This record gives sequence, structure tokens and C-alpha cells, in this order.
Amino acid sequence: VQLQASGGGLVQAGGSLRLSCAASGRTVSKYVMGWFRQAPGKERDFVGSISWSGGSGFYTDYADSVKGRFTISRDNAENMLYLQMTGLKPEDTAVYYCAADRLRWGSREYRYWGRGTQVTVSS
Repeated sequence: VQLQASGGGLVQAGGSLRLSCAASGRTVSKYVMGWFRQAPGKERDFVGSISWSGGSGFYTDYADSVKGRFTISRDNAENMLYLQMTGLKPEDTAVYYCAADRLRWGSREYRYWGRGTQVTVSS
């Protein structure tokens, strides 16, 4: 599985951005997919994840720091993952990475990672 994140950029505090992650190589409809971020000098942190659909809809999980501001979604038909970010804060500045794997829900041990996309939020 190859993943490519895009959509990052420079935005003012309070603004919005939508990140996209395109998967290729195989269909990821049965994969859990997630977003992580890494700020300069810090470890990579979990942002959010979304389950594969088992027919009862998708489960989502978010880091406390982004709950209510970020929304993760996916389009299995297009092999795409999205992260809608609103109410952006300077502390959201980081390189954002998408990830995918066939995981049990709740695990974050992804094997497949995309190259990151830079998000910079100015105050």
C-alpha cells in the first residue's frame, strides 16, 4: 500500500484546511486508517483514526486536542482518506501523516505510512 498525503499549507489561526490521503497499490476498504502529526522537536502524535466499514457505519477516534475541531472521513470507492481541520491553532502546526493497516480497532501499530504534508498555522 502506498499513501500520499496532500492539502497542507499556511493558514491563519481560526482557519480551516482539508487534508487528503490517496491510497494506491491495493484497496484499503478493509483497512483502519489514521492521521498522525509531528511538530518540530517532538514525537509523532496520534490525531485521529477511522475504522473500515463493517456494514454498521464507521467508527472514529480522535486525540483530545483535536476533538470538536477535526473530522476524519474516508471514501472507499476512491481509496481516499480525509481530515477536515477547523478552528486551527498555532499548536496544530506540524507535518501531518496518513497511515493504514489491517488492524483491530484501537490499535495504532500501522505498517503503511505516507509522506507528510506540512501544516503551518500563524497567530
